[in-house]
Amino acid sequence: MTQRVSSETTETVRATMAQAGATNRPRIEIPAEDADAFPADEIVRFVADESEYRARIERPLTGDGRLIRGLYDTPRIARNPGEGDNRLSEWFAESNRQFGGSVLVDVVEEGFKYGIRNPGERAVYEATEAPNESLADIAKQVDDQ
Repeated sequence: MTQRVSSETTETVRATMAQAGATNRPRIEIPAEDADAFPADEIVRFVADESEYRARIERPLTGDGRLIRGLYDTPRIARNPGEGDNRLSEWFAESNRQFGGSVLVDVVEEGFKYGIRNPGERAVYEATEAPNESLADIAKQVDDQ
C-alpha cells in the first residue's frame, strides 16, 4: 500500500510566480530565508496537479534564493530544457494566476521531492523516499544515457 502525505503535514514555503525576463514564461522564485530546503543545481521531483515531473533548482544571478524555471517529464529534459515541453508553463496557464502572485511549494521529502499548489488549495502526495546515494548515482547514469 502506498503511503500518502497531505500538504497540511508538510513544510510549506510561500514563493512567487514571476515572469522570466521579457518572456512570457513563468518561474518560481523561492525566498532566500527558505533556500536551505532546496538544493541548488540539483534535479528533483516536483508534483503539480497530481502529476510528477522533474525540475532543476537553480541559484539566481543575484540574491540567495532559489529558482525553478520549469517542470519537465524526465530528468534528462530537466537538464536540457530545450528538448521538451515545460509543464510549469502549462500549469501556470491553466491556473489563471498572474505574475507576482503567490504559489505554495510543499517540501514532501527535502532535497528530493516537492509539490506546488495555489494558495487555499490542498494536495495529497505519494510518499516517495529518496534512494540511497549509490542507487541515486546508478539512476543518474541511466537517466543520462
